[in-house]
Amino acid sequence: MRIVILKLFKAALLDYLFPPLCHVCRKFIPGAGRLHICRLCREAIHAVSHPLCTVCGVPFYGLGSDHCCGACLKEAPSFDAARAAVIHEGPARNLIHAFKYSYKTHLRRPLALLVVEHLTEFIAERKPDLIVAVPLHVKRLANRGFNQALLLGELLAQEWQLPLQRRAMRRIRWTEPQINLTAVQRRDNVRGAFFVADVAVVSGKRVLLLDDVFTTGSTVEECSKMLKKAGATEVFVITISRALG
Repeated sequence: MRIVILKLFKAALLDYLFPPLCHVCRKFIPGAGRLHICRLCREAIHAVSHPLCTVCGVPFYGLGSDHCCGACLKEAPSFDAARAAVIHEGPARNLIHAFKYSYKTHLRRPLALLVVEHLTEFIAERKPDLIVAVPLHVKRLANRGFNQALLLGELLAQEWQLPLQRRAMRRIRWTEPQINLTAVQRRDNVRGAFFVADVAVVSGKRVLLLDDVFTTGSTVEECSKMLKKAGATEVFVITISRALG
């Protein structure tokens, strides 16, 4: 009983000295747990739910079962399956933007935990051998100071007990930011931008390719194409969020 009382006192003291605040709205949340996002903000973060495309993972927002979407039937992507944890809107989008553009790298933890919460079953079913993060060009890496996908990968590698291959891929050509480009422009922008630097690492392996946001899929498609050319047997894509519309 004494030990329990001491633990409760310690927890209360820590909450007093370092009050747990919601990462989104900054309100105090007692019993915050690992995620540190309050109930109201959690309710505004929408998971990508079934039914969805069995290949690219786009949700259908209707009744029925999972099936391959028309776009993937028309032109199969180089990756074998892609999944996102949440929809790219509201608090999820705000957290990702703050993480990437406002240098709030501590937000990688709640974002990674959202991925773990929603995509662990997908990972368990696919059984990847290793994680590869979508690389940044050295110029953008120097400007930003970090690769957001790699920071996420460090935490996911711990959670899922998978090796993270930091130098398997390189971005060998500068590309303009994708955010304001059309789907066609995005494909042209990243064509030939990636190179598998260590073929031996990915050859014969099931690769888990990690990025932050799936928009048109042009970046992960180009990376997947290069990984398959280097001998990867399967490529599975995961992202924090999926942009729709």
